[in-house]
Amino acid sequence: MNNLELLLTVILAVLGALSAAYLGWCDSGEPFNARKFSSSIMHAIVAGLLFFVGTYTANMPANVFVYVSAFLGGMGIDAGWNRFSGAIGWGRSSEQK
Repeated sequence: MNNLELLLTVILAVLGALSAAYLGWCDSGEPFNARKFSSSIMHAIVAGLLFFVGTYTANMPANVFVYVSAFLGGMGIDAGWNRFSGAIGWGRSSEQK
């Protein structure tokens, strides 16, 4: 995998996490809250880093499957992180408890 293909994989993972955050906001019907979205930006960065390390160390050839997996994996990291943090009580204000 060359540097451009690796960069494309990282960008797709980040876009996947950000699109999951955007879809979650659209589904909520609430006004935009930059504080909530900022945590999703951090999830996107983590997703990009994880896919960078994974694809760099695996040294696999780039194909459509790798790109789709990076995008969907980024979505899964954001959604999973939000569910996990909600289950253990992180990110909830005292009004929501």
